[in-house]
Amino acid sequence: MNIADIATDEYIQVDVDDRLGKIRSVFERERSKGIIVTDDGDYEGIITERQLLQSHIEDNAKANVIVRRNIPRVERDDGVRDVARMLVEGNTKVAPVFEGGELWGIVTEDAILEAVLDNLEVLTVGQVYTQEVVTLAEDDNLGKAINHLREHGISRLPVVNENGKLTGMVTTHDIADFAVRTMERQQKGDRSGDTDRMLDLPVYDLMNSPVETITQDATAREAVERMLENDYAGLVVTPEGDGDTIAGIVTKTDVLRALTYTEKESMDVQITNINLLDTISRQDITDAITEVTDKYQDMQVQHAHVRFHEHKERLRGTPLIQCQIRLRTNRGQAPGTGEGYGAETAFHVALDKLERNVLELKGTRADEEYEGQLLRKLGEL
Repeated sequence: MNIADIATDEYIQVDVDDRLGKIRSVFERERSKGIIVTDDGDYEGIITERQLLQSHIEDNAKANVIVRRNIPRVERDDGVRDVARMLVEGNTKVAPVFEGGELWGIVTEDAILEAVLDNLEVLTVGQVYTQEVVTLAEDDNLGKAINHLREHGISRLPVVNENGKLTGMVTTHDIADFAVRTMERQQKGDRSGDTDRMLDLPVYDLMNSPVETITQDATAREAVERMLENDYAGLVVTPEGDGDTIAGIVTKTDVLRALTYTEKESMDVQITNINLLDTISRQDITDAITEVTDKYQDMQVQHAHVRFHEHKERLRGTPLIQCQIRLRTNRGQAPGTGEGYGAETAFHVALDKLERNVLELKGTRADEEYEGQLLRKLGEL
């Protein structure tokens, strides 16, 4: 299956000289995942919804200052699996589609997932969800929430009470909406002081409750349908019969990533934000992870995901990078996270932690048979 019938030639377009205030209004009115940016009619890049929400640039600035130019370009005859990989590795929910060298339209994460719903019946939430979850306490303030969202490159934070039980959810949408409404109410006074008071607000006063949850044994189709129906980017995963204990989070991107799994003899390694690689290559990363997993022959690694996130801090021009590695194996998930200046340093710190976690997983999890039926089914796409 290719994306010829999934992509659309209906999209929103702005110019590089348009003001961000206007573009924010377009997002609020159209509920778009991304807007095409052009320069004298020629494709320049995309501004994504999440990018704009997390931006602190003034409304009178031009689109040119935040347009993303590194989003992968898609051809109308590209396959679904390849396009899914492009979106995940490009860390975007929308990509431009070209035909004959000319911009034709866009393809979105939602459109791909809608098109492959039938194939998701064989996939369970437990096979794709993320176990490592960043949470907030009810009395944590809004400033801490914003820092977590930026540092971890995520868009939602579950809120727990003093017993660790799920009580709410805070998203980038909630924070952006609250900030806009707060600023609109301000007429006089010290804007800095008003902002400080806003950042001190407990997340309990802002969170959404109750939270939409799903169990690990539910199908990926059920999860995606609920996310699409309610315009959610993700759902909290809970154990069967325990709706207020957090087991993880499943997002549209987690499901999209599953579409890229292969049955190749070599391990499938996927890298998000691959443009941050500096002195290390994709092959270097694959070889290093393979070296770790080869030590444990009875542990079958089905898929590896490596995600890089850039912080603003720099040392002699080199950015502080966070690297997250996640292996999906027949014994469960094994994570590793690290930070360092430059992608190579961050990766090796994360790799060391990954190996320790693999050792622990090897000793505590019972072996399970690899479920090839899933990959054979997805291979029909």
